[in-house]
Amino acid sequence: MLRDVNRRVGRAVKHFWLTREKQARAQGTVSGTKDRGARAAVTGGKHMDGFVLLCRDILLDAGLAEADVFWNRRLELPGYFRPEKRWDLLAVVQGKLLAIIEFKAQVGPSFGNNFNNRAEEALGNATDLWTAYREGAFGGSPRPWLGFVFLLEDCPRSRTPVGVKEPHFPVFPEFRDASYARRYELLLSRLLRERLYDGVSMLLTDSSKGKKGRFSSPCAELDFATFAARLWAHAAAFAKTHRPKSSS
Repeated sequence: MLRDVNRRVGRAVKHFWLTREKQARAQGTVSGTKDRGARAAVTGGKHMDGFVLLCRDILLDAGLAEADVFWNRRLELPGYFRPEKRWDLLAVVQGKLLAIIEFKAQVGPSFGNNFNNRAEEALGNATDLWTAYREGAFGGSPRPWLGFVFLLEDCPRSRTPVGVKEPHFPVFPEFRDASYARRYELLLSRLLRERLYDGVSMLLTDSSKGKKGRFSSPCAELDFATFAARLWAHAAAFAKTHRPKSSS
C-alpha cells in the first residue's frame, strides 16, 4: 500500500480537479443561479473524497476492520469549547478513538481572504480536540492520532510575495515577503512541530497538470508519503495490540 501511495495521491489530485470542474459546470447550467467565483466548484462537496478514501485504505491495510473506519457517517466527536464537531474521517476500534483526519483545500483567487480563516480553523480544531481529550471526552482511549491533509492551488497568485502590516510590532521575519504558499508551509510545519497534529501533508497542484495527477510538496516533512507512513505505523501498532484473541 505504502509503495503505491504516490500513484494513489495522483489519482486523488486528478479527482479533485475533475470534480471541481464538473461541479462548476453543473452550477452554471443546472441550477440556473451560478454561485459567485470559485464557490461554484465547492458547494457540491466531495472534491476531497479521493484523499479520504486513500486514508481509509491506509488504515485498512494497517490491519483495521472496515467497520472501524468512518468517512461518510457517524463522524461527530465531542468538543470542549463546543458540543461536537463533524470530522472528515475517524477510526474507532473497540470503543477506542484511534485516528482523526481533516481534509481541506484552497483554490484562488481569494488566497488573502482565506488564509487567516484556514489558520484559525486548524488551530481551533486541534485545541478543542486535545482539550476534550484531556478532560476525558473519549473515555479510556489512548492518545489518538490527529492528521491534516491540505491541498493548495499552485499558481502565480499563491506564489507571489505578499506584504505584511506592522502598525505596532514587527512580524516574525520569515513572514516578510512570503507568498501564500510559503505562509501555508510555515503554518503546517509548525502545527506538526508543536505536536498539535501528528501528521500533516501539504500538496501543491495547478489546475492543468493536476488533471493529469501531477502534484508536489514544499518539503519532505509535509510530503504525503511521510504522512501515510506515520498514519500506517500508528494504526498497525494499535491494531496489533487490540486484535481480538483467538480461542484455543
